[in-house]
Amino acid sequence: MGGYVSAIRARQLGMSVALVEKAKLGGTCLHLGCIPTKALIHSAELFHDAQEGAAAGLRFTGLELDWPAATTRKQKIVDQLHKGVQFLMKKNGVTVVEGQGALAGPNRLAVEGGAGKTELEFEHAIVATGSTVKSLPGVSFDGKRIISSDDALGLTQVPRSAIVVGAGAVGVEFASMWRDGGAEVTLIEALPRVTPLEDVEVSQAIERSFTRRGIKVHAGAKLDLKSIAASGDGVRMSVEGVGDLQAEVLLLAVGRAAVTQGIGLETTQVKVENGFIAVDDHLRTAEPNIFAIGDVVGGYLLAHVATHEGIHAVETIAGKNPHPIDYNQVPRCTYSRPQVASVGLSEEQAREAGVPVKVGKFPFSALGRAMVNGDTEGFVKIVADAETGELIGAHLVGHNVTDLVAEPVLARLLEGTAWELGISVHAHPTLSEAIGEAALAVDGMAIHI
Repeated sequence: MGGYVSAIRARQLGMSVALVEKAKLGGTCLHLGCIPTKALIHSAELFHDAQEGAAAGLRFTGLELDWPAATTRKQKIVDQLHKGVQFLMKKNGVTVVEGQGALAGPNRLAVEGGAGKTELEFEHAIVATGSTVKSLPGVSFDGKRIISSDDALGLTQVPRSAIVVGAGAVGVEFASMWRDGGAEVTLIEALPRVTPLEDVEVSQAIERSFTRRGIKVHAGAKLDLKSIAASGDGVRMSVEGVGDLQAEVLLLAVGRAAVTQGIGLETTQVKVENGFIAVDDHLRTAEPNIFAIGDVVGGYLLAHVATHEGIHAVETIAGKNPHPIDYNQVPRCTYSRPQVASVGLSEEQAREAGVPVKVGKFPFSALGRAMVNGDTEGFVKIVADAETGELIGAHLVGHNVTDLVAEPVLARLLEGTAWELGISVHAHPTLSEAIGEAALAVDGMAIHI
């Protein structure tokens, strides 16, 4: 995704641009990540909501989840967006070169593809090769029983049972989706808590919610990797302190590895450190005219980060001297049920950094709109500097919070305070009122709790 956005911005600034793509425009986000997973999550959540519809006066008979139809819908969405990206390339005058690209020095790129071999010369290059799924030491994906998130998107049915290893965003999303689809799910995390990069209270809320839904959650678990064995009817494994487990599929959601091999970095001065391309604050590599963005440089492996990095790199090339990206202003979203969204520092991170903090929280259970929606799970938590009132972080868990987080993201960009966020008028009845109330709660001024 970062690559085509970079290309568009470069054309807007009058540059001549060639975009080399070995697969399909749009990258992992469009074809194997953000879009297809959210489409399937939506179908599974609709199925759940319909099952719970009696409380809202809706009764169904013979309700079924048609997973093949859901996957067909998913693919239609992906195909439509893919055509949109192709149109944008033509509209903006970007030359798209199909094939595998590899640097052949600091100013040349060799491309091998359907049109044969060709070589491009450039003044500047942006490497946006992304990442690929990782496995565990000694464990290989077979695409049927031991699967990656890529493989999971191709399943023709929701598995009857699943073990999900890794409780970050990807693992939590698939565990939630499959449970809504009727699967028996066990979620395993090696670190002490699920969603380990989120605020502790958010992690606790997710674990409570998943447990209520019947998902078996084991955090702080140690896997016996040698015990993992696939057969015709499923997969078996052992977890210390839990015992032997078995399921139809085992999903390994244990992170992603940057694609740095086979792209000719060795013909340049570009350096790879800890598996990622090393860049400065302006995304420039050790080769002055070569930049790198997105998953291949590490940090937050998020599509919206890649797009902003791409724009930043292009504007740096154009001599616009943009300010370095503040990654504490990046929103992080997990599309489980309930959803998780956050920006800035957690309460723990702020205290560890020596920042005096004050905190305000507001539960959706006290909100009229949440009651109307029939989903009162979760809360909004605002973390502010105790001395200046500046918004340090916002942490949300609940229905549609991935949309709500945009407000505190903007507040952080504008260096706003919790008080300013709280006195902003929030329409009633809306879910956004929870943000205003939580911000007011920072100074003990919340009205409805």
